[in-house]
Amino acid sequence: MEDKKVLLSVRDLHVKFRVRGRILTAIRGIDLDIYENESIAIVGESGSGKSVFTKTFAGMLDSNGFISEGQLILSDDELADTHVANGSLAQKFIGHANKKLDEYSRYEFGAKTWQEMENLKTEREERMGLSHDEKEAADKALKELTDDRTNLFNLKQTLDPKSQKKEIHEAAQKLKEYDQKIKELKAANEAKARAHKAAASSDTAYQSAYEKKMSELKERYAKEITAAPSQKTLDRNKIIAKEIYLSIGRYGLNKRLMLMNGLLKALKKAMVMGVDLDDDAKRNKVFDTVAFRVKYLNETPEELHGTCILNLANVKYAGDWQQIRGRRIATVFQDPMTSLNPIVTIGKQITSVIMRHQGCSETEARRRAIELMHKVGIPNAESRFDDYPFQYSGGMRQRIVIAIALSCQPKILICDEPTTALDVTIQAQILQLIKDLQKEFGFTIVFITHDLGVVANIADRVAVLYAGQVVELGKVDEVFYDPRHPYTWALLSSLPQLAQRNTQLYSITGTPPSLYNSIVGDAFAPRNPHCLKIDTLEEPPMFKVTDTHYAKTWLLDPRAPKVEKPEGIKDIHGKLMEAFNI
Repeated sequence: MEDKKVLLSVRDLHVKFRVRGRILTAIRGIDLDIYENESIAIVGESGSGKSVFTKTFAGMLDSNGFISEGQLILSDDELADTHVANGSLAQKFIGHANKKLDEYSRYEFGAKTWQEMENLKTEREERMGLSHDEKEAADKALKELTDDRTNLFNLKQTLDPKSQKKEIHEAAQKLKEYDQKIKELKAANEAKARAHKAAASSDTAYQSAYEKKMSELKERYAKEITAAPSQKTLDRNKIIAKEIYLSIGRYGLNKRLMLMNGLLKALKKAMVMGVDLDDDAKRNKVFDTVAFRVKYLNETPEELHGTCILNLANVKYAGDWQQIRGRRIATVFQDPMTSLNPIVTIGKQITSVIMRHQGCSETEARRRAIELMHKVGIPNAESRFDDYPFQYSGGMRQRIVIAIALSCQPKILICDEPTTALDVTIQAQILQLIKDLQKEFGFTIVFITHDLGVVANIADRVAVLYAGQVVELGKVDEVFYDPRHPYTWALLSSLPQLAQRNTQLYSITGTPPSLYNSIVGDAFAPRNPHCLKIDTLEEPPMFKVTDTHYAKTWLLDPRAPKVEKPEGIKDIHGKLMEAFNI
């Protein structure tokens, strides 16, 4: 894939959900590059994280979901290119920001001393309370009790008050016991912290040494931050002030004021901490806490010009998603019966998207919509333009859903099991339609599916997900004909098309791990018949098989015993060619 442009770069992505008082980690550190004009299939069992993964870069996570860490860098020169008016209002904003940055720059001279003061404070706090290790152990014990209580409470809510009175009473008693244990644990931790504080307070030698050291550091810090910034720093501040305005110029006045104050606060904190703002990556991180950083390029008397790093993991405002969702990333959902509004005509549902994102007239939107309806294979598109969804079959509705998704010519089309609700002959037609439209429009397909037959027919590459991680990645022929991860072996062995006469259909034993808990070792280990001892102790790295094929299993370590893949998938090529008509 070296000759293809990376369209979306995913790095160390973690996605979590708040569920009934607990945190569920659905995506656990995914690294993946998605290329321009390719078809990549995301496969795995239900609950493996396929849909959650794609929702993160489509801006469609549920309200209780959030990206806790990681990057989603979208490469789009048109969206990244930024121009804002360089009028009197802009000059006022830039001038104010520049003045504040010059004022804050003095803190950079004292960053090292400030860090020493913070370390000294932290050390004293630990002596006056629980140490880091003690606090970690206490928090872990409290979390385990709280999680057990939450699980029991949730179970109690499902019990029938009429037929399960005994179980409800027992659960209520156990909840009281949990409450008492939690109360006792908190009291014990508080007592231990008080004892540490009393011991530290009575240690006059330590208190005297602390006060003396802190006094010396404060005196040194006060002198250091009186220094005047260099010309190089002042020149840097001028650029950062312009980048602040470039980053907030697309918003309304009130939002601009709020964001500028937020960015100035973040930059002040960075200067106090000694962050190297001349480093582009570090400056990006400071900006990302508030808004996209738009890197300054040049200016004219009329406008400022810059380019931004589109990190979709840090999109915080709905207006920004409106520039991305639909225009750059679109989704075809799995059930066409519920994807369309039943009380709005087909034509209106297509034209409303076109008018919103492309700013054209209703007449022009109608012309484009009818053209799209022809392209997706709707017969008599002009006469069927004003029909309602109930007048269309399931296959025709899915064609309309595809037309809506393509109405703004996105660069990435997410297909979330788009053929699940359709019969087999219609499935084949929809898959062929998607492939034909990809050739015409040149978009990238991210295809989510359980059906490995679909993968074999449509994908260039395959990413196998398990428990929120990519466990195998490669070209479609590599993953099908030379799979290396035991989970991929299990998925392929489960294909009904590979079953032999008078043999039992293979099924994967056990269930996926609970994503509420931290997973130690290889997540697939409890279900893996080839599990090694190290699988239960340490998470495997991603091993390189070829330049395009990777697998996350200790079986690829040179020190691991040689394990043959299951007999049923050893000679898989001919069977798959016949079964899926590849």
